[in-house]
Amino acid sequence: MIKKVLLLVLFAVNTIWAQELALEKRIGQMLMVGFHGTHAPKASQICKDIAEYNLGAVILFDYNPVDKNKPKNIATKTQLAKLTKELQACSADGKLLIAVDQEGGKVQRLKSKYGFYGKFPKASDVIKMDQSKINETYTRMSKELRSVGINYDLAPVVDLDINMQNHVIHGLGRSFGKDPQVVAKYANTFIDAMHSNGVLTSIKHFPGHGSSVGDTHKGFVDVTNLWKEVELEPYRLLKDKADTVMVAHVFNKKIDAKYPASLSYETITKLLRWKLGYHGVVITDDLQMGAISKKYGLKNTLKLAINAGDDILLIGNQLDPRKTVSTKKLVDTIASLVQSGEVKEESINKAYKRIQGLKQKL
Repeated sequence: MIKKVLLLVLFAVNTIWAQELALEKRIGQMLMVGFHGTHAPKASQICKDIAEYNLGAVILFDYNPVDKNKPKNIATKTQLAKLTKELQACSADGKLLIAVDQEGGKVQRLKSKYGFYGKFPKASDVIKMDQSKINETYTRMSKELRSVGINYDLAPVVDLDINMQNHVIHGLGRSFGKDPQVVAKYANTFIDAMHSNGVLTSIKHFPGHGSSVGDTHKGFVDVTNLWKEVELEPYRLLKDKADTVMVAHVFNKKIDAKYPASLSYETITKLLRWKLGYHGVVITDDLQMGAISKKYGLKNTLKLAINAGDDILLIGNQLDPRKTVSTKKLVDTIASLVQSGEVKEESINKAYKRIQGLKQKL
């Protein structure tokens, strides 16, 4: 009788283990997707996707590219807190990564018009404040994020402010300055403040977007002649502190003559992991940005991103309403790449393991 019970328990444990590690569910953990909706009841597509594919992460936006008169995911404080609760209830482990871009300045999704504080300063103004005020500012930001169930902030920016013609970083005041030591110090403060309220972070945009002239949202950006090696320094200084590193879509012939950073094995595995010694989770910038979508098809993008060493693949479903991609399509495409041998299952397993390690921090 005891033997029979033990066998049943063993069978149940193995079944759960096998189910948990089903290929589709390991792939699901690698995806961060954007979706339309201010609620996520059990019957909603996003809830079904989280449950069925073990979706690892979602990204929330306030601006709705389909209908400008309606919010996409963020309308009010109460609504957002309810939405994140509903999303977590759909996940098996209650550790769904729920992300927003909340830097301060122009880049803050939790705006005053939705009932939030909404006046967090941009990085170039933060550096004019004294240290205690900075701590207070970012702790307040983390508290507000946590109060509505957001556990992952795609910030801080550690790009160096080295090109005055740069509209994306310099023009919007998103950098803490030119000096990598100073930038790392302020980023450190930001990360500590987020951690004080259980919010994960992502330093960005590797290997450096501060020297660029173009905008990767719109198209191909070549930084070969402008990029400087000093732009790697904040990543080296923060390699043991960073929860995740976000990789940009910038193209740099000096590092990889063929692929932009987010799809580059040379950049992610060889430079970030091997040379700089970063062993945590790597997340792509939105793979639907013009720099990628105009040049690579979905299947090729996913293949290159995974083979390059990316762990979390970000598909925001935000930039072009005509190009919304379903979670099913993403999972099926990656599964077919594994089955055809174009992507090694070992790459999926490594990413899965790193993501589970990240979630242990929550």
